[in-house]
Amino acid sequence: MDYRTAMPSGTGVGQSPRKDDAVLTQVSSVMASKAFLEEEGRSEEERQCVIKGDAHFHRLGWKRLTVVSIVEGIALGSLGLPFAFATLGMVAGVIMTIGIGFVAMYASYNIGQVKLKYPEIAHYADVGRLLLGNVGSKIFIASFVCLLIFVVGSHCLTGAIAFKTITQSGVCSVVFSITSAAILLILAIPPAFADIAILGYIDFASIILAIGVTMIATGIQNANGSSGFAAGLAAWSPWPKEGITFAEAIVATNSIVFAYSFGGCLPSFMEEMHTPEDYVKTLWWLGGIQIVIYTLTGSLIYAFVGQEVQSPALLSAGPLLSRVVFGIALPVIFISGSINTTVVCRYIHGKVYRNSVVRYINTPRGWITWLGLVLFVTLLAWVIAEAIPVFSELLSIISSLFVSGLSFYLPPVIWYVLLREGAWYEKRNLKTAMYNGVVFIVGMIVFGCGTYASIAELVSSLPFESAAYGMLTRTC
Repeated sequence: MDYRTAMPSGTGVGQSPRKDDAVLTQVSSVMASKAFLEEEGRSEEERQCVIKGDAHFHRLGWKRLTVVSIVEGIALGSLGLPFAFATLGMVAGVIMTIGIGFVAMYASYNIGQVKLKYPEIAHYADVGRLLLGNVGSKIFIASFVCLLIFVVGSHCLTGAIAFKTITQSGVCSVVFSITSAAILLILAIPPAFADIAILGYIDFASIILAIGVTMIATGIQNANGSSGFAAGLAAWSPWPKEGITFAEAIVATNSIVFAYSFGGCLPSFMEEMHTPEDYVKTLWWLGGIQIVIYTLTGSLIYAFVGQEVQSPALLSAGPLLSRVVFGIALPVIFISGSINTTVVCRYIHGKVYRNSVVRYINTPRGWITWLGLVLFVTLLAWVIAEAIPVFSELLSIISSLFVSGLSFYLPPVIWYVLLREGAWYEKRNLKTAMYNGVVFIVGMIVFGCGTYASIAELVSSLPFESAAYGMLTRTC
């Protein structure tokens, strides 16, 4: 298959990216570095730092990008899916998981196209300036930064739940959350995505093994009724659970939406690619792998456990095995979380030191400022994890406020304003316009209904007294 022609077309820009697009992206970076080198007053040491730094941050190929994207994408999202299936029912759960997966892939295609057409875009936040000028830039920056910090917070919360589950200790729960934040901080220190890709193989093996063990364990326990939770459990159902409320349905849907939130980081990853046009190959591989893993994870664990499946799903393996699978899942919890810290810190650091050699993070000042920024972002994420200690509701809030825009309703706007050539109703554009219309509607539903439902569910969960469904019980 020719990956460059596999996505829907309908405009001159909406069709496959040309080699010229990749060349333009590389030329843009080279020209920026060349301009810096030619500035008067630059020392030879600074020039060497720029040359080495530019080479260091352009080593990412599409295969490594796929690994990095899997690390960033297939993590906590998969852990909330069985609980979403239990709420929505098997039929709706499978349809939503597959459908939203393809919608997310198409939306991400638009994001990558705008990066190729406008090589000066280094991160998603930069798109706001092209759409709405300075005001749009500020809105996009706030959304982009908040999304990633909230995601890091969700990883911090999951790490704390994991440690508490593994140790079964009565130690103050804040100790576990601080430990979780410290590990996230350490893993976020390497600034280049190509370096993080090495950890990606460990990360991917971790989540596959953890989910696999959970499936096998719950399947065996379901078959022989030997588990403590097997007795009296309601069987799985193809239809939504009895008495489901609107808020519960939307929160469950948002768990699926969160699982496909990779689009927001795509321009940041493409910025380090030596051949950016190859991002389409990554989209096909990542999207396909996600859809398969998510559908199997959600459906099988729900089928084995029934209506009492918990969120995160690893808690459903029973008291003993949940400790084992959480131990197996520790790499994915922390490696995937640290990727998001790296992305947001790379954006902020590059923005602040845009015209300085410090941005390459290969000088003493570069490393000091980088480490300080990583520490600050991790602290903010830890505060969020402490403030919202409920796994499902935290994922839903993230999906409603941020993922709905960056990964769904904004990409169609990007196509209409920045990529479209000619009127949307022209024959060559009509099919693409329809696709983007569907993506936009999905995003707005998630944003509008999801925000209301998330807040309603969070308020109903107060005052956080139970450890059920991924809630971190306060012990001090």
